[in-house]
Amino acid sequence: MLADDPLHWRVGLVGYGEVGRILAEDLRAQGVAVAMYDLKLETDAGAAMREHARAHGVRIVSAHAPLAAEADLVISAVTASQAVPVAQACAGRIAAGSFFLDFNSASPGAKIRAAGIVDGAAGRYVEGAVMTSVPPYRIRVPLLLGGPHASALEPGLRALGFDTKRSSEKLGIASATKMCRSVMIKGLEAMVIESLTIARAWGVEDQVLASLQETFPGVRWDEQGSYFFQRVIGHGRRRAEEMLEAAQTVREAGLEPWSAEGTAKRQAWIADLADRGLFGAGPGERSARRDWRIEADRILAWPDVAARRR
Repeated sequence: MLADDPLHWRVGLVGYGEVGRILAEDLRAQGVAVAMYDLKLETDAGAAMREHARAHGVRIVSAHAPLAAEADLVISAVTASQAVPVAQACAGRIAAGSFFLDFNSASPGAKIRAAGIVDGAAGRYVEGAVMTSVPPYRIRVPLLLGGPHASALEPGLRALGFDTKRSSEKLGIASATKMCRSVMIKGLEAMVIESLTIARAWGVEDQVLASLQETFPGVRWDEQGSYFFQRVIGHGRRRAEEMLEAAQTVREAGLEPWSAEGTAKRQAWIADLADRGLFGAGPGERSARRDWRIEADRILAWPDVAARRR
């Protein structure tokens, strides 16, 4: 049975990437008991996850099922393609009445399928839609909640420090809001990277930036370009998966997802280059180079790209 005070809840984090670690830090700072599991624990990335968990007093669990069995609140913060599989992996052992907060950027259809799995196992599924980048806001990132159990969970999340707003009792509405936004925001990231890189190739970047500044004076395009490059370099794989979910959302509305699929391809392509070490060995080295021009020059010097320009 859930404790009356949410600060006494046991929180289980599935996914210990950037978002999971931020949530762990902010919850542990309040004394909340936190456990975690991530499929990557047994890969090369696992050592850093284990070190972070130990440093912040987060208990490491061996699999989805035992984590779900012990948690009052499960928070699923994985890549979009894993939203439904995580719900399936947790449902078999989730405690009756425990909450399952789906933090993932998945399509409305995927959220509805995940909800059916969790609710069918006597858990209480709550759809979550994160409405902007997490790092600047941390646990206070604007979060839309949806589904029939959202109203029951919202006071507890607010007590834990989340900045929540209820969207609809109908599942899928919160995620549709997020996906429609992603078509625009992630699409803009992809377009800016493409536009500024080819502008650099032709030596017209100053003219392009000046024109953008004149048309959209509220945006500092040079700084925004550097920010977009770094976000996609660091998180392009996750963004590409999210855009495939956005493409599915477009299909669910009856349109062909030409823009969303193109965005997914560009984000995945940058992620491939990052995996090959084009932008540096790790986030620390990459974040030190904020100027988008350095990254564009690296892209233009990549043999496949350079060969097409000959």
